[in-house]
Amino acid sequence: MSDLVKLNIDGIDVEVPKGTTVLQAAKKINIDIPTLCYLKEINAIGDCRICIVEIEGRRGFVASCIQQVEEGMKVHTNTKNVIEARKIILDLILSNHNRDCLTCVRNGNCELQTLAMKFNVKGIEYEGAKTEHKIDDLSPSIVRDFSKCILCRRCVSTCKNVQKIGAIDCAQRGFESCVSTVENKSLNDVNCTFCGQCITACPVGALHEKDSTDVVWEKLKDGDAFVVVQTAPAVRAALGEEFGMKIGTNVTGKMVTALKKLGFDKVFDTNTGADLTIMEEANEFVERFRNVGTLPMITSCSPGWVKFIEMNYPELLDHLSTCKSPHQMFGSILKSYYAEKEKIDPKKMFVVSVMPCVAKKFERQREEMKNGELDDVDAVITTRELARMIKQANIEFTQLEDSSFDNPMGEATGAGAIFGTTGGVMEAALRTAYETITGKELKEIDFESVRGKKGIKKANIKIGDADVKVAVAHGLSNARKIMDEIKEGKADYQFVEIMACPGGCIMGGGQPIRSSKERSEYDIRKLRADCLYDIDEKSTIRKSHESPVMKKLYKEYLEKPGSHKAHELLHTTYHKREKYNF
Repeated sequence: MSDLVKLNIDGIDVEVPKGTTVLQAAKKINIDIPTLCYLKEINAIGDCRICIVEIEGRRGFVASCIQQVEEGMKVHTNTKNVIEARKIILDLILSNHNRDCLTCVRNGNCELQTLAMKFNVKGIEYEGAKTEHKIDDLSPSIVRDFSKCILCRRCVSTCKNVQKIGAIDCAQRGFESCVSTVENKSLNDVNCTFCGQCITACPVGALHEKDSTDVVWEKLKDGDAFVVVQTAPAVRAALGEEFGMKIGTNVTGKMVTALKKLGFDKVFDTNTGADLTIMEEANEFVERFRNVGTLPMITSCSPGWVKFIEMNYPELLDHLSTCKSPHQMFGSILKSYYAEKEKIDPKKMFVVSVMPCVAKKFERQREEMKNGELDDVDAVITTRELARMIKQANIEFTQLEDSSFDNPMGEATGAGAIFGTTGGVMEAALRTAYETITGKELKEIDFESVRGKKGIKKANIKIGDADVKVAVAHGLSNARKIMDEIKEGKADYQFVEIMACPGGCIMGGGQPIRSSKERSEYDIRKLRADCLYDIDEKSTIRKSHESPVMKKLYKEYLEKPGSHKAHELLHTTYHKREKYNF
């Protein structure tokens, strides 16, 4: 029996594998069927009904996102009946929706808005009572606006099935149906890790990051403040998308120019902080490896992951590296070493981090992330928030000339750049750990075995006479698998990298939001990752320990990796967290 099925869609014959949906078959022959609740490989439930089509010989409509193809099937995607039905469905969705589009954070990038324009919606025929819901803005990272939720369940599927957290789910029935948490608590009081993957899955403005741009604008206008900004590696691989540029375009130079035009006193690169993290983390691993410390050592630069282990595996916290994340390390160094060197009062210094991650907003507020009484970092804005600031300042981003990060902290290595993608932290650390352990130059510095899309990657790395077993996991569902192995004593790794977001920081909850259609058409993760690998390959220096900035910093201030001064400024502690605060 053939595994291929022949059918006809809008008069065009097509042959596809058995199990293919009508939506997928139509896409193969470039027929666009509108969707709303559908999200490739994440959510296909047929609830919104926008993707309905007619099939000859059947009564009514079927949802193309869940209807599998059948031999000889004749499908019609754009009949008068189908179009009219979609308009009615759209009208009903809009009738219970908060339509303050002009002031919505997703204005211009809203899938519901796009459909309303496509179907020429000029009024709401079924206007009536609306479900009363509140706004949950208690968490430092994520805001939920119930009035804009369309019950597509994309956020629920992402949280439950991709991340395996289940902080949100569908509650109530009928007109009172809503997406909520346990006992309708704030995200701040349940088992949410603040990874923000729900935000990037949401087609409307029901979920968005806690905005921090107002406080940044206020400080930029404060003539007495010395305002410093640092940008994470993943930001430069995605920021251009907010201005219509191709996915994965490296906009480092334009980004720096834009930040200087916004009025920041100094513009630095978090890649330098990543190099610093590698210096400390590689040293920590070598010490544990040589002296039989707690192994496997697990990376600690992903705050969503750190909150996850604190809530779910507190008995295994000793496995975490004690290193702060790159932007927190850099903030600490800016308010100590740099402030002393430049004779700046650290109390007047305001450090802003531009991050691809909404969990960084939570991280910067942790009590452990301080240098004395001063916060390491004073504000975190996402890639999206930076884009909004640039637009607000009426800066024509695509027309900007390139400029360079400020010195003396501006020069970073290729190793720092690849921090932004899954496997990058491991690869950067291995480059330094290898030469630390062997005392020999590492010739082949690309560790291909820890790269790629696979959820969990395992490798055996030969370092001198030793075999170092490593594992890389991205996405919290994969993190759980690794942690269960460790908990059950089945893991034989020495070094593990874990990132909360699938794909790593390039796919963070603060990155540009792409529609379900774009996520079906483009391999966004690969395009952004390729940008960072390209930066690494073109870098003059590709090992953190060879960075002149690092050499000077340790010579003048920190002495050596793992020193008392380094631990005081660059390392941290963790603690058990309750999943639910009732």
